[in-house]
Amino acid sequence: MSDIPDALRYTAEHEYIRETDEDRVVVVGVTDYAQGELGDVVYIELPSPGDEFSHMEPFGTVEAVKTVSELYCPAAGEILEINDQLEADPSLVNSDPYGEGWMIRMRLKPGADLDELLSADEYRSVIGDEA
Repeated sequence: MSDIPDALRYTAEHEYIRETDEDRVVVVGVTDYAQGELGDVVYIELPSPGDEFSHMEPFGTVEAVKTVSELYCPAAGEILEINDQLEADPSLVNSDPYGEGWMIRMRLKPGADLDELLSADEYRSVIGDEA
């Protein structure tokens, strides 16, 4: 059974978004389910601070031993920071996807609606992981 924190919002493509204490600033990464399906993550390509993305636009890739998957931006916004630790240790995505394995911090564009994303229960239904 995958770890699916109730406080986060999710995409059907297995990204999560976590709100921060800063106004309209969120943290994005891939879910525990996604990292488990990918297997050992060996490389991550992330955007640069200042880059802007639309809702569900690809913002990077994650490469595992046997596959490469695109990463999709859960909401429209501007990249503020990338997790530089992932360059040296991409396996943080496997060991701590919701903590040290986060990928980007971004500022949401005005009007970006997190209610369009999946709740934890809705995401559990998508992956067939009923609690």
